[in-house]
Amino acid sequence: MTGYGKAVVAYKDKKINVEVKSLNSKQLDLQTRIAPLYREKEMEMRQMVAQAVVRGKVDFSLWIERDATVDATPINAALVENYYRQMLDISQRTGIPMSADPFYTLLRMPDVLTRSEQEVVQLSDEEWAVARGAVSEALQALVSFRTQEGAALERKFTEKIDNIQMLLAEIESYEKGRVEKIRQRITEGLQQIPGVDYDKNRLEQELIYYIEKLDISEEKQRLTNHLKYFRETMAEPAGQGKKLGFIAQEMGREINTTGSKSNQAEMQNIVVKMKDELEQIKEQVLNAL
Repeated sequence: MTGYGKAVVAYKDKKINVEVKSLNSKQLDLQTRIAPLYREKEMEMRQMVAQAVVRGKVDFSLWIERDATVDATPINAALVENYYRQMLDISQRTGIPMSADPFYTLLRMPDVLTRSEQEVVQLSDEEWAVARGAVSEALQALVSFRTQEGAALERKFTEKIDNIQMLLAEIESYEKGRVEKIRQRITEGLQQIPGVDYDKNRLEQELIYYIEKLDISEEKQRLTNHLKYFRETMAEPAGQGKKLGFIAQEMGREINTTGSKSNQAEMQNIVVKMKDELEQIKEQVLNAL
């Protein structure tokens, strides 16, 4: 199921950013990009994501933004002066002219740009508590986004199930007169063959056998049960997406069998419409948890 969540929290001189994106997928496929300082907590963060998301293709990012005034790299002024004096002395002794822009060269010399203090290499419990809160907040935003989409998805599924139910009811009106049409078509075909005498009792037996092979009563009943089960499953707690997918597959089998047994154009047209409605369900069922 698609979703998006983001959280930004401040800690001392930096901002901790957490962003979570999800797309539909049959399983949980988690990709992470985590700032080096927080990588020791990656497994804990993965567990938090897995509990909140259940399944989906998820991109999880955690990065740091520092205050530019604090994070700016200082210039070692004493070293710059030393380099400049050496360059000037060499120029005077060798006759090589000084560059028109000596700063361009000086700022590229070794150790001119250095930090006055060492970077923190250990994550404190206090900072991790703040970062963990940001992860929870981003995941809550993601879940809220997915909940809204889930409500829209439920309405879509209900609409499609209702349409299949109505189309199934339409088949019955054509099915009732189908037996008589089959009998009439076979009888007329026999009458058009000159000099052929046939046993009416045997004809009735063959008709019964033929009609039984084309009977779709069981398919209609099973499809009705699947439609009901799909509705009931939607009403269950979250995490039934795979189950809905399996039910949709069973619905497809019954619709396909109904189509193969339908020997009337009107019935086959209805089956095509049912397949179209079911295909739209299958396209969206991966978005359901």
